[in-house]
Amino acid sequence: MKQLLATLLAAALGLAVPSASAQDQDAASRVAGQVEAMRVFAMIDGVWRGPAWVLRPDGGRIEFIQTERIGPFLGGSVKIIEGRGYGDDGAVRFNALGIVSYSAESKSYTLRSHALGHVGDFAFEPTGDGYRWQVPMGPATMRYHAVVRNGELHETGDRVVPGREPLRVFEMRLRRLGDSDWPAAGAVPPK
Repeated sequence: MKQLLATLLAAALGLAVPSASAQDQDAASRVAGQVEAMRVFAMIDGVWRGPAWVLRPDGGRIEFIQTERIGPFLGGSVKIIEGRGYGDDGAVRFNALGIVSYSAESKSYTLRSHALGHVGDFAFEPTGDGYRWQVPMGPATMRYHAVVRNGELHETGDRVVPGREPLRVFEMRLRRLGDSDWPAAGAVPPK
């Protein structure tokens, strides 16, 4: 009986090795496909800074300096975006984190956004010279559109309500300051 159990265990382990190897190949293929799909957003990598404004409910504007750090992570299979808005006194008034990823199953990109205590997943679409995304807000929708050209990232945000003209409520014009090794740099070494 012991010999039969040992033979069955050896056979089961022998079957697991090819299965694990096939899983590794599937994972490597899946990641390679994600890396390739994410190349469409390479133009936004780097460090950015420039003026921005947001419309207050009373119609006035709040102006600030916006910065963005954007870079590939997990071998280039995802893109990490950190945005900070600074007041005149240099204090951080706005801080957001976004993670852009690609799903081969749905053939679509998603932005997972963390900002102002909110978390959400939104369709994130390449446009050839930038990107667009939108946030449903009850009967209204916030539509964002960005164009990257000649070292400038120009993003606008419009509040769209059915039956009304879109209202521009956000705009930023950022200049590319240079490359960044963020967020991949600074990993904890094994020793």
